[in-house]
Amino acid sequence: MEFRRRYYRRPGELFADLRALLAARREVTPVMRGHSLDAAFRERLMLAVTAVNGCRYCAYGHARMALAAGVPAEQVQALAEGIVEGCPPQEAPALLYAQHWAESDGQPTPEARARLEQLYGASTAGAIDTALRVIRMGNLMGNTLDYWLWRLSGGRWGTPVARHSSIRAQHPTLGGRP
Repeated sequence: MEFRRRYYRRPGELFADLRALLAARREVTPVMRGHSLDAAFRERLMLAVTAVNGCRYCAYGHARMALAAGVPAEQVQALAEGIVEGCPPQEAPALLYAQHWAESDGQPTPEARARLEQLYGASTAGAIDTALRVIRMGNLMGNTLDYWLWRLSGGRWGTPVARHSSIRAQHPTLGGRP
């Protein structure tokens, strides 16, 4: 059985994400404290990315944070399964963008990024990208831990496949590696 969740395969991938977050460090704190994005919106974004990447640690933690931020349990469950229907309609384009962003390993199409900025404005679009970068790094770090647990234990610890549904199955136009 192969480990099919996204994880850091090379140290350079981790360092690239670290550099990106360091470059955006002035934006990270306002995003994470709910100043640039509403806390419930931020948690919905994080759940959308986590559903794609399949990090069990982030799924648990951000589900709890989403509930604490007032996201209804039905929405938390739906987002964990990659479903954005039922979320606030004004957030749906950003949630679909978040799924696309995660599926494309943080490299969305220029058209998708331009549409995000057109809908939300440059400042909010930048805050969304910052939130997505933060959760991607958390997801991949958690999955990397599981990968090494899985490898070192001969497959007994760590889970080799994501327990969440595939976003690609629901949105076949989105690419990305499994």
